[in-house]
Amino acid sequence: MAWRERVERGQDKEEAGQAARREFGNVGLVKEVTRDVWGGRWLRDVADDARYEMRILWKNPGFTIVAILSLALGIGATTAVFSVVYGVLVNPYPYANADRMVHLTVHDSGGNRRFVNLNGPQLQELQKARSVESAAAMQGWDLATTESDLPENVQAVYLTSNAFSHFGVPTLLGRGLLPSDALEGQDPENVAVLGYQFWQRYYNGDPDIVGKNIQLVHKSYAIVGVVKPRFTWGDGEVYLPLKLTADPARTFFVMTRLKPGVTRAAASAELQSLLEQFAKETPGHFPEHFHVMLEGLNDQFVDRIGGTFFLLLSAVALLLLIGCGNVSILLLARGTARQHEMAVRSAIGAERSRILRQLLTEALMLSFTGAALGVALAYGLVKLIVNWLPEFSFPHEATLSINLPVLFFSVGLALLTGIVFGISPALQSSCPDVAQVMQSSTRRMTAGVRGRRTHGMLIAGQMALTLLLLAAAGAAMQGFIRVMRVNLGYDPHNSMSVGIPVHDNTYTTWEARRTYFDQLLQKVRMMPDVVSAGLSTNATPPNNGWEQRFEISGKPAAQQERARINFVSLEYFSVLHIALLQGRIWDESETMHGSKIALINQTLARQYFPNGDAIGSLIRVPELKGEPPLQLAVAGSDSWFQVAGIVSDARNDGLRHPTKPALYVPYTIMMPVWTQILVRTRVPPLTILRAVREQIHTVDPDQQSVRDVRDLDGWITGQPEWQQGHLVATLFGGFAVLALALAATGLYSVISYTVAQRTGEFGIRMALGAARKDVLLMVFRSAAMSVAGGVLTGVVLTITLNRVLARWIQGSSSDALILSGVVLLLVVTSGLSCFIPARRASSVDPVVALRYE
Repeated sequence: MAWRERVERGQDKEEAGQAARREFGNVGLVKEVTRDVWGGRWLRDVADDARYEMRILWKNPGFTIVAILSLALGIGATTAVFSVVYGVLVNPYPYANADRMVHLTVHDSGGNRRFVNLNGPQLQELQKARSVESAAAMQGWDLATTESDLPENVQAVYLTSNAFSHFGVPTLLGRGLLPSDALEGQDPENVAVLGYQFWQRYYNGDPDIVGKNIQLVHKSYAIVGVVKPRFTWGDGEVYLPLKLTADPARTFFVMTRLKPGVTRAAASAELQSLLEQFAKETPGHFPEHFHVMLEGLNDQFVDRIGGTFFLLLSAVALLLLIGCGNVSILLLARGTARQHEMAVRSAIGAERSRILRQLLTEALMLSFTGAALGVALAYGLVKLIVNWLPEFSFPHEATLSINLPVLFFSVGLALLTGIVFGISPALQSSCPDVAQVMQSSTRRMTAGVRGRRTHGMLIAGQMALTLLLLAAAGAAMQGFIRVMRVNLGYDPHNSMSVGIPVHDNTYTTWEARRTYFDQLLQKVRMMPDVVSAGLSTNATPPNNGWEQRFEISGKPAAQQERARINFVSLEYFSVLHIALLQGRIWDESETMHGSKIALINQTLARQYFPNGDAIGSLIRVPELKGEPPLQLAVAGSDSWFQVAGIVSDARNDGLRHPTKPALYVPYTIMMPVWTQILVRTRVPPLTILRAVREQIHTVDPDQQSVRDVRDLDGWITGQPEWQQGHLVATLFGGFAVLALALAATGLYSVISYTVAQRTGEFGIRMALGAARKDVLLMVFRSAAMSVAGGVLTGVVLTITLNRVLARWIQGSSSDALILSGVVLLLVVTSGLSCFIPARRASSVDPVVALRYE
C-alpha cells in the first residue's frame, strides 16, 4: 500500500519500493516476532532441543542404550500384560450390549451353582418377563462330515432363530438364522451357518461358499452364511436352527439379555418367582431350596484368572518403576557431569524454564524411543503369555493382541514415565550454583556431594522393589513345584484318553448306546499294543466326577452330604492303577444290566462310615436321572445302590485341593452323548491313535471321529492349577531376573559415577599412604547404606504383603528359606556391581590423578 501511494504521487517505482521497505522495517525481525506471537518460536525451540539432545545421545551410546533398554523392558512387559488384561477382562466379546447379557444360574443351600436349562414353554415364559429384553436357547451336539471316506468331527450348535439378533453381530458372508428357518410346528429348514475357523480349515476360505451344501451325518444342509472371526459362541463350527418343542423333558441352555437400566439384582428378584414356578412343573431340573443369581458373561473368567492378572500387573509395575529409577540415576549422573554446561548457559542469560524444557525433552525422547522398542518386544511377549494361559481361562471370542487401545496406553505410559523419571534430575540440573560450578578446581567434588543423597534413595528404592519381586517369584516357583510333586493317587504314565462323541439322532435308546460303548471298548482292548483299556464318561482325573447330594440308608438326609459321582467300566481301576482296598468290583454282567452297585473312595468311607461299616450299605443319589436324548439312564437310576467295595483315593478336585468323597458306579447307569476310552499302552500312547480310530471305524464308519485326545500326563499339564502356576512362576521369574539386572546396572552406574567424581580424593589418599584395600572398602561403604536400607525395606514390604500374595501364589514369600536366599542373592549381586568400580578406584595412580585434577 505504501509503494502504491508513492507511485500514484509520481515517484519512480524502484525508489518507491526501497522507501516502502525502509518504512516497514526489518522483515526478518517482523517474521520472528510474528512467529513468537503465534507460538511458532516455542515449537522451533522444542525442535532445536530435540535435535541437540539427539546429537548428545548419539555421542553417548553407552548411556543411551542402557537407558532405552531399561525403559523398553519395563514398558514392553507392562504393555504385553495390559494387552492381555484388556482383551480378557475389559473387551472380551464382540456382541452388542454384552454388558447386559447374563447367564441364568441357581445356587442351592450348599452354595453349589448350576446353569439353568429350560424347555420350550418355559423359554417362552422367560421372554415375557419384565426385566428380560431377549432370550435365546442353544444345544450343542457333535456331528460329523460324511462327504468323504474319512469323517471329520464337527461341533454343531443348534440355536433358536432369534439368536443372531440376540447377539447383534452381523455375518461375514450371507445371513444368519431367521425365524422362517424354524417355524413352530414344523421341522427346521436344513440350513447351516459356518463358523469362521471351520470355513477357513475345511473350505480354505472359499468366498463363494454361500449356496453350496455341507453333509452332516448323511443329511445335506444349505450353507447360508459364515460368521465373523470373533463369533465363536459355544465353540461352534456349524450353527443350525433349533426346533423348540412342547416336550417338558427336553431342555436347552438359555441365553438372556436384560433391558437397559435393569440391574442384575432386580432381575434376579423377578426371576426367582418365575423359576420357582418352573421347578414345580419340572422338579427334576432344579435343586431344592435354590436362589437365582444372574452372572455376566465374563464373571467366571474374572473369577478364574483375575487374581493372576492382578499379580502380573503388579509385577510389571514394579519392573517399570525399577527401570524408571535406573534411568533417573543415569540422568542424575549425566546432569551432574553437564553442570558446567548448564552453569554457563545460566550465566549468559538462559532461563531455568528453558534449561528444564531441554532436559525434559531428553527424558521424553528416551521414553518414547523405549516405548517404541517396548511395543515391539510386547508383540512377542503377548504370544508367550497367551500360550501359557490356563485352558478355558478366557473367552474364545477375546482378541489377545496389540491393538489401538493398547497402543494409546503405550503412548500414555511413555509420556508418564518420561515425566516421572525425568522431572527430578531436570529440576536439580536446571538450577546450578553458577559461582561454585565455575570454579573448576572444586567442580567435581561439589557435584558428588549434591547428588549423593538422591542416588542413595533411588538405589534403596530399587533394591526394595527388586527384593519384593524376587521373593514373590520364589514363592510362585515354590507353589508350582508343590503342584508338580503332588501325589495323584493314580499312574498317568503310558496312558491316554480318547474322547468319542455320539452324533445327533444316533443310539437314542439305552440298549443301543450301551451296546455301542461296549463294542468300542472290546475293539480297543484287543489291540496288540494295549495293556488294558477302560471306559469312562466323566472320570478322567485329576478333576473328575459329577458332584451331587447323596443319602445313606438309615441316616437322616443332609444337604452337606455330597460326593463326586463317576461313571466307569470295571477296567477303569486297573488302567489307572487305583487299588481295591476292600470288597469287590462289579462284573461284566452287572455292567451290561446297569446293576445298582457302587464303589466308594477312602475319603468318603472315612467321612461317612467312620466305624468301617461301609460295605453292604445303601446309598442313593436323588438327582441321578436321565434327560433323553442327551443322557440315557437305566430304569431306577435314582434308587438305592449297594456299596460293594472301597478303592484308594485318587485326585478328583484338581491338583491343589484335597480329594473329595467319590462314588464309582457302572457307566451304563447314565450314558451321555459322548464317552472316553482310557488306554494303557506298551508304547508311547499317541503313536497308536490312528490304529484306535481304525478300530472305531469297524464299529461304526460314521463315528470314527475323536476329540480331546490327550495322554494323561497332558491332562495334568492341562489343569488350570498347573497352567496358572507355570504362567505365574515363569513370568515372575523372568521379571525378577530383569529387575535384578536393572538394579545391578543402576548400582554400577552410581558407583562408577561416584568413583569418577572422587578420583582426585582417592589419589590424595593413596599419595598419603592409604592402601588399595582401604580405597576398596571406602567404595563398598559408599554403597552399603543404600543397599542395606533397600534390603531391610524390601523385607518389611515382603512380609507385609505376604497375605495378599498368598491369595494367588501357592507359596509364602515370607518363607525364611526364600527370604534368606533372596537377600543373599541381592547382596552378592550388589557386591559384584560395586567390585569393578571399586577395583578401578583402588588402581588409581596418585600422580596421574592429581595431575588430572
